[in-house]
Amino acid sequence: MKTEERSDSSRPAEEPAAPAGRAGHRPDLVAAGVSALLVAVACGVGWAWQRSNGELQAQWPPLLASWNPHVGPGTPAALTVAAAVVAYGPALADRLPWRRLLLAAWATALAWIFSLALIEGWYRGIARRLTTKHEYLRVIDRFDDIPAALRGFTDHIVVGPPGNWPAHVAGHPPGATLTFVWLDRIGLGGGAWAGVFCIVLGASGVAAVLIAVRALAGERLARRAAPFLALAPFAVWTGTSADGYFAGVAAWSIALLAVAATRRSLLAACASGLLFGWTCYLSYGLPLIVLPLATVLLITRTTRPVLPFLTAALTVPLAFTLTGFAWWEAYPLLVERYYQGAGGVRPYAYWVWGNLAAATLAVGLATAAGLRRTLTATPSAALGALHPRRPAPTAEAALTLLVLAALLTLLAADLSGMSKAETERIWQPFYFWLLPATALLPVRGRRGWLGAQAGVALLVNHLVWTGW
Repeated sequence: MKTEERSDSSRPAEEPAAPAGRAGHRPDLVAAGVSALLVAVACGVGWAWQRSNGELQAQWPPLLASWNPHVGPGTPAALTVAAAVVAYGPALADRLPWRRLLLAAWATALAWIFSLALIEGWYRGIARRLTTKHEYLRVIDRFDDIPAALRGFTDHIVVGPPGNWPAHVAGHPPGATLTFVWLDRIGLGGGAWAGVFCIVLGASGVAAVLIAVRALAGERLARRAAPFLALAPFAVWTGTSADGYFAGVAAWSIALLAVAATRRSLLAACASGLLFGWTCYLSYGLPLIVLPLATVLLITRTTRPVLPFLTAALTVPLAFTLTGFAWWEAYPLLVERYYQGAGGVRPYAYWVWGNLAAATLAVGLATAAGLRRTLTATPSAALGALHPRRPAPTAEAALTLLVLAALLTLLAADLSGMSKAETERIWQPFYFWLLPATALLPVRGRRGWLGAQAGVALLVNHLVWTGW
């Protein structure tokens, strides 16, 4: 294994099939420009719409944010991390031994997320985030008897009965809240520990995505995606939100299934299933992750991990159901609660496309350019994958299919109408799998695209207050 890793890392990076020279870059720049225009239009229309009647329920649409230009303690660190990744990230990603690259990418993502969060200061940026009136930590004392709390969980979802849950507790299955209850039980209570936990788990998703891309599309493309994953713009919302934690868990479920499918690992298949089951009890929207999971099986052309995966995955709903919480009973109540609040006021006509503008800010312009290449390659990749007599997909085709699955998952969430606003935060589990599209961009110009990615995050974090 070490010999193979050394030979892979010493081999010069190959270009994916793409037009060369300026003509090859021009469509990428056009895609980035169109994405920037979408954001500008969403800001202009959103500002006018919100000012006219307040229906959007967001002060600075398409983001749930308020205008607040500022700097803070994390500003020098964030600028340093961004400059270092832009200057040295691509070269290090090409040369580091694989395991060191995974650790370096995770550490860099941690530094990036922490530095962005600390622009608001330790208390406001990290320690306070999960303690506000809408958050999970407000109800820790109501879970002294966990089985009793689970049996009565659905009774407090809808606004009306006494003691209804805060917005984020009501809006998620109890697995999300139980995570913070258990942290409190082991002595890691309070907003600071909760924030650090979410950041560390969220940043680990970078390593998970790299492992999956390597298993499915090869090490070359994984290495090329690494700097972009470490410097993801949506790190602004990973620090600190529970959705960063959800994204990390979902990412590891997909990564472990990729390992199980390519290495015939029973343990990895079981671990993947268990994490997928837990993911479904962290957020009602995350069963959609089944589409990227199914795409892993499509790429690898195997069903071998399915039985151990499903067996492990079913243990989670079985445990919750036997304890007294029924997911299928809670979801309709969540829909009712959603429309009792801002979700019932926010117009679908704006957010169905405004969400995509928020997603553009979260994934960055380089990802938009990479998605253009993904969509261009989609017809041939899809035909090759679905044709039973064709050989296994090429590296670029496999990556195209994985990214396409994430894009379709995101669009399904968007069209559902249950994600009107806040998608820059809520869709983090999907964003992770869009960023590998950057591996399809030409090697020449990677630093420029990385600079654009960092610029988006730095501008957002310094110009607006992204509280919720």
